[in-house]
Amino acid sequence: MLLGYLSDEHFVAISGAQVELTRGDESLATVSRASGSIHAEISGRWKMTVNAPGFGARHYELDVSPQYQPVQFRLLSSRLAGYMWPKTVPAGGTSEYCINSPEGFRLDLYHYGWEKKFIRSYGWCDEHGPQAMRQLLPTGDFTQTGCQWNRTGYNLEYQRHGITAPEQSGLYGLHLSTMSGEFLSIPWLVTPRKPQEKLAVLASTLSWNAYNSWGGRSNYFHQAGLPDRPVVCSRQDVGRYTDPDLWPFAEDETGRPLSFERPEPAAHIPQQAKITDTIPGRTASCFAPGLWRQVGWLEREGIPFDLWPETALEFGDFALEDYKVLMLDNHPEYCTGQMYHRLKTWVRERGGRLIYPGGCGFLCEVEFDSRDVVRCRQECLSTQRGESEAHLLGVAYSHAGFQSAAPYQVKQADHWVFAGTSLQNGDLFGHASLHERCPGGASGHELDQIVAESPAGLSHLARGTNSAEAGADLVLYETESGGAVFSAGSLCWTLALPIDQHVSTITANVLQRFLGG
Repeated sequence: MLLGYLSDEHFVAISGAQVELTRGDESLATVSRASGSIHAEISGRWKMTVNAPGFGARHYELDVSPQYQPVQFRLLSSRLAGYMWPKTVPAGGTSEYCINSPEGFRLDLYHYGWEKKFIRSYGWCDEHGPQAMRQLLPTGDFTQTGCQWNRTGYNLEYQRHGITAPEQSGLYGLHLSTMSGEFLSIPWLVTPRKPQEKLAVLASTLSWNAYNSWGGRSNYFHQAGLPDRPVVCSRQDVGRYTDPDLWPFAEDETGRPLSFERPEPAAHIPQQAKITDTIPGRTASCFAPGLWRQVGWLEREGIPFDLWPETALEFGDFALEDYKVLMLDNHPEYCTGQMYHRLKTWVRERGGRLIYPGGCGFLCEVEFDSRDVVRCRQECLSTQRGESEAHLLGVAYSHAGFQSAAPYQVKQADHWVFAGTSLQNGDLFGHASLHERCPGGASGHELDQIVAESPAGLSHLARGTNSAEAGADLVLYETESGGAVFSAGSLCWTLALPIDQHVSTITANVLQRFLGG
């Protein structure tokens, strides 16, 4: 009979694993098959032990009755992985480090400003038992419920791994180093106890979660939950490729829950990386590595800020009226209707100033099951939010320039945003960014443009020179209440801040005007 399927943390089938079933003096042996399936003719209560090279071995307790349903057994790879929990904490608050490691590791805390600044070391983390720092994966689709690390084998109070957050709000990184040379950085967002500065930066943590596929699914594949069988070959087994016309899912559907309580591999920042280094990989630029370029630039420019996750806007952790300016991250793709309308009311009616230095903003809707679990909806929010994101941001996503990059061309050189740049109409600027996936300029990767729903009186400042009129629109508009919105319309804008003087000067001009006016 089929006992279940064996897969790793990415829901990829593990074949050839040694499986032993024991009950009292009875012992049976089998192996996982090519699909990851495990078969044995048993009934009643059995202990199953699974061991596979490159993975942490473990035990399972089975109760095989006539109503038994096959189980998704999960093994964790023998490599560093981890997360802080919670991933965001107020200054002076406590988070727990949840780390999987086949060996002990050194743990150090750094602040990520223009440079990485060492804060303190927590020494070596290890236990007496062999490979005691390994974690266990829950069975089934734990992307919906979280990894729940440090819950098995760490039940004594003195063994809980709490770390107190520094007093300064900002982006921090936990650096993990093993004796054998492995390294991993884990982001940690520290918010103020209460608003301190005139400027708040909102990290795009909803996008981080939607793109995070650790556990075997994200909002971009297996949105409806893990299938019955693990993946052997993505091109043959994953609906994104086998049924592309139905991707991602029907417009009136909502995906299954995605828990924040998972490692985020794309948030890793290499140990020797500098803020002016290019960012490798597919998604890292819109995770912590991209945020670092933005907040580090703010530190270089001497502009103080409070850092918040965008979920703080949903749950009212601060009042928008406590800030003069709100600055989004470079890829705030996901939001709730409440988040959107709170921002719009603040800008239109209460004089709030919003800086949107990114691309593909507020395109998709999410629903919260709790603070820690969110569901993503299909793209196009018109039936849920009631209007295009251009009503607030001034621009809306256009797929025409997807994954291209180019400089911007000046259209209104006499506007105050270009003060100190010496740029003239027709001049190009933003010739490069730190985005390795889409090199070529600050108008890059995912782009927004002026649309029919854009506000009247919009200043069209510049446009990306991407082919076929597909470039990002750089815009600014003001409201009767004294509010204002500046939008770069490009995911690569903040990734040009540390290396392009014109992009830096324009952004600084906007911040100084918004903060001082």
